[in-house]
Amino acid sequence: MRVFNYIACLKYAAKYIVALWLCMFAFALQAQKSERVVLHSDTLVVQPMIEPVVMPADSIVGAFSSSLDSIATTSMLIDSTAVVVDTIADKIHVSTFDPDAMRAVWLSALCPGLGQIYNHRYWKLPIVVGGFTGLIYATTWNGRMFNEYQQAYLDVTDTDPNTNSYMNFFPPYYTEDMIDPGWLKNVLKSRKDTYRHYRDYCIVGMVALYLVCIIDAYVDAEMYHFDMSSDLSMAVKPALIPVSLQQQPALGLQCAITF
Repeated sequence: MRVFNYIACLKYAAKYIVALWLCMFAFALQAQKSERVVLHSDTLVVQPMIEPVVMPADSIVGAFSSSLDSIATTSMLIDSTAVVVDTIADKIHVSTFDPDAMRAVWLSALCPGLGQIYNHRYWKLPIVVGGFTGLIYATTWNGRMFNEYQQAYLDVTDTDPNTNSYMNFFPPYYTEDMIDPGWLKNVLKSRKDTYRHYRDYCIVGMVALYLVCIIDAYVDAEMYHFDMSSDLSMAVKPALIPVSLQQQPALGLQCAITF
């Protein structure tokens, strides 16, 4: 097995030596062909070109690899520069859309969320829809519970023995003899008032959200082109503060805040 390895190494070395001699022979032929003839008046002058330096095969391969690396680096720099230029062009793009504040108000009053869509504030639409959906569900549920407890309270306070809807709140094995009427009246009245308050709060919340949507649409339309950059800076410098026409100005500090 080792003999075969030695033979393979010798073959590889022989190929390397043959390639090196071929490169040197090619450079020698190129040097001989590079002589040129220059005529000065009637005299024929032969001026040989500078003989090229014969480089080993490893140096040739290394120089070729370096050239490829430099070409790749230049290409990457060009691509990076193009990306940066495109990014700057995108950032300095100015929107030509100029929303009308009153139109945004009327659209939002017509249907909450339309004003936000008109102002291109699409990310606010799920908040508006989610808020109204939750408030409508809460209002409906509290209203239904209020109606049930109110009917039960009316049934427990009347004198008709056939109206006993309040028994629906107890397990089936409970009977009217097992329940204290005074305690039941207080509990039903308390639950009825509680669910009524919750229902009213949800209605007030819907009205408040409706007004907030209108105000938000108006403010967004008015301040659509307001500069919202993060350039916050403060400059403090000396300044002359005028006091009056008869007195000399006082020396002080002037503070300027950029936001």
